[in-house]
Parts: sequence; C-alpha cells; structure tokens
Amino acid sequence: MPALTTNLLRPPAVGAGAGVSVIAPASSAQPERIKSGREALRALGFEAALGKNALDRGPLYFAGTAEQRLDDLHAAFADETTSAVMSLRGGYGSNYLHDGLDLDLIREHPKPFFAYSDLTGLQLRLLDQLALPAFHGPMLAADFCRADGVHLESFRAALSGELYSVGSAEGLRMLKQGAARGTLYGGCLSIVVSLLGTEWEPETEDKLLFLEDTGTKPYQVDRMLWQLRQAGKLEGVRGIIFGEMLGCVSPGAPPELLEKTIMSALAGFDGPIAIGLRSGHVSRQNVTLTFGVQAELTVGEETRLRLLEPAVKK
Repeated sequence: MPALTTNLLRPPAVGAGAGVSVIAPASSAQPERIKSGREALRALGFEAALGKNALDRGPLYFAGTAEQRLDDLHAAFADETTSAVMSLRGGYGSNYLHDGLDLDLIREHPKPFFAYSDLTGLQLRLLDQLALPAFHGPMLAADFCRADGVHLESFRAALSGELYSVGSAEGLRMLKQGAARGTLYGGCLSIVVSLLGTEWEPETEDKLLFLEDTGTKPYQVDRMLWQLRQAGKLEGVRGIIFGEMLGCVSPGAPPELLEKTIMSALAGFDGPIAIGLRSGHVSRQNVTLTFGVQAELTVGEETRLRLLEPAVKK
C-alpha cells in the first residue's frame, strides 16, 4: 500500500447517530423526495438537518438566490451539531457559488461533502484548492429517496475510514486491459469539461480519472473527450473509469456504440480503461467514491477499483 496522501485535509470520521446538514446548492427538489430521503437517512442512524433555504423554489430553476444557497453551504460546514454535508440533488446553479466561496471557513470546519452531478465543480475546487476529499456519492432527494438508491457498503466505509473496493458487482467491466495507481479524481463529465478555461480547471495529471454522465449521446461524449484531450487534460492520466453512463444512447443505434465511441476517442491512451461503475447518475445503488485518495485500478480477468487510503481521520 502506498503512503498516505499527507497533504489531504481529512475531516473526522462520521459515526452512526451523527447529524447531516442537507442543502440545495443548485436546483430545488420535490417535497415527497425530501421526506422519503430524510426517513431513509434516519433509518440508518443519521439525522438530516435541512438548511435554512433548502426548500426554496426559484428564481428560475434555482433553489433560492445564489446568496441564499451560498449562505446555506457556509452554515452547513460551520454547524457544530452536524458532521457531514449532503446536497439534496444536483440540477444546475452551483457554479454561481464560486465567486463568494469562503475557503477559509471550510478549511477550519472540514466535513465530508456528499454530492455529484452539478456539484462536481464545487467538489473539485475544494479538493484542488483545499485538499478536502470529495465524496462523490448519494444525495438525499436523488438517491436516499429511492428504495434501492444507495450502495450502503461504500457509503458506510467512506464515512468510517474503512478501506474498500468495487468491481463487477458494482457494474465495473473492462474496456482496455491494464493496471495503474494514482489519485482518484473526477465527476460528471459535462461539468468537468465546463471548467476548462476557468480559474478552476481540473488538475488531472497523475490521476485515475472517473467520468460519468447521464442522457448524453455517444457523439456528445466523443466531443467532450476530444475537448479534454485538446486541453491537455488526458496527459499524465494513469487510468480512466467511466460510470454507468445512464441513458447515454442514440435512438436506434446499437447498444455497443457508446463503448466503441469511447475507445475511438481514447485511441492511443496508454492506461487501463473501464466502464460501468455505478457512481453518480445511476439506475440503482449509488456507490460512494472518495476523490483525492490513492487508488488502484486493475482491468482484465478481474476488473476492480481499490481505494488504498481513507478520506477521513479515524
């Protein structure tokens, strides 16, 4: 096992009975989903404390103004009665929180921050600038509200600091054989690409890059991978893992078109490539991945992603 990534800002481990601050940094969520999600979280021994503005709807497609959403984010990290932060859902709008983000406050109160989708930009910024691990995992009104929405083993392990691995049972399968070690990193593909050209460009060198999305057609995936390559963001990447890629099909096209598209777009990439890992936008059992920790990807007869260090202090 490699040495711990010593510069990580590891938050304290979270045990059963802890409070979780639940906020809506992007779009609003349906009330019935919030109710179901809170009940499911409570059944696991956690109590969800909703942010002051978490139930706001509007303006437009946002869950409150940017100022209200930012206030809730800061309050969630500063709240001494809760041990983790979780987004209600993704949607759109968390990009407007970048300008006012108080990095010093978050540095003083590090907590696991569970989110994915539109929140990828904020999570990667906190990882790149603060070294706060990103918990790419289930959200309350997107996953906990569903009967089979959460992969409990990885969720509990990530919070407690136990090492874990995922493989074929979590959907992972081979595209290109090989093995590599590096820092696990990534998120929603379209959001990663949207950061290019900003001051928060993703730092992908020496990474095991996890990329997932939903509802993007194969040619759109091709275009985004082309953009990452042209921006130099695939240089130095050790290996690539794609998610389930839920709904990433073209009407009438053969189901293997997406995989063929990926392999064409990544022609010449030296590292291993896998696909199918159910983390982020998924059909069921959303797996928690902790970005910022050292991991090992093996693609071949057995295809498996192993997390080699915890993201929290035990």
